[in-house]
Amino acid sequence: MDTNIEKRKRKNVKAEDYTRFYRDGYLIVKGLLSQADTAYLQQWADDIYEGKVNLDHLTHSINFGNEAEKRERIASARIHMAHRAHETAEWGMLHFGIVDVLEALIGPDVLALQSMLFFNPPGKGGQGWHQDSMYIQTAPDTLIGAWVALDDVDQENGCLWVAPGSHHEPIYPPLSKIGYVHANDEQIDGLFKAKHASHLDDEVNQLSEVVKKYGDIVPVELEPGDVLFFHSHLLHRSYQNQTKDRMRRSYVCHYCNARSWVPWNHGEPYEGPSANREHILARGKTHLPFATPKFGTTVELSSEDQGEMNVAMPGGDMGKMEM
Repeated sequence: MDTNIEKRKRKNVKAEDYTRFYRDGYLIVKGLLSQADTAYLQQWADDIYEGKVNLDHLTHSINFGNEAEKRERIASARIHMAHRAHETAEWGMLHFGIVDVLEALIGPDVLALQSMLFFNPPGKGGQGWHQDSMYIQTAPDTLIGAWVALDDVDQENGCLWVAPGSHHEPIYPPLSKIGYVHANDEQIDGLFKAKHASHLDDEVNQLSEVVKKYGDIVPVELEPGDVLFFHSHLLHRSYQNQTKDRMRRSYVCHYCNARSWVPWNHGEPYEGPSANREHILARGKTHLPFATPKFGTTVELSSEDQGEMNVAMPGGDMGKMEM
């Protein structure tokens, strides 16, 4: 895997890519992760599946009962917040290339919030239409997702589908607005409470009616190492893996501009009015509290005078590098 901060080649974003992201609500960056870096994440996923790495306490089960065998249970689950429990997950979340693109789209200051590993084996997976900012809220609203393909991803094994342009929609609020930071149905006429968001059945999921306004939906087909960046208001979904012998593994992380206030910590308690100090500053600087990488993954942090760069090093020390 690539960890050499001094010799690496920065991944730049073209102006037309920036425009495409804000026009359509998503951007696909082909081959963003090298073959070696992709293999490193694939091996990590294999190790979890085979029981060599135990992250059972982080699994969130989908479409199975407690009586299932462990391998089936793990394969049918998504593993939340793995970056807080395993160094490979932290490295993948803070991957230089991914953060380079994030720096261009929402930066220059980037806070890393959430990580999820999906297996989606044959006959499993799928999630109905939803908007990520309904679940993970930031203010200002700068949330963005990065979806890393670990397998060939197509319509047969459950790729994402997106409604281009739907990121211009406001967030349709949840039933409970406790702690809710977005404009709601009392402020914007036409909004409704999205009580069936993420439901697989379009007849039940009310957000499917919003999707219809945007015409044809688009499948996001990817190869291993490709990364989909998507706006947090973008309406997106996936279907069940219909193959008999192919997984659809992906590593999905969420970030925001590090100047945003984050009243979210994956349901875990936190001190004070925000959970910013629980999340990792992945790039730049911020006036708000933040965490450093637990496992010592290198990140690029800017000094106040911008004349040099502070680099977080293993052990929690800070090194300096001239800009």
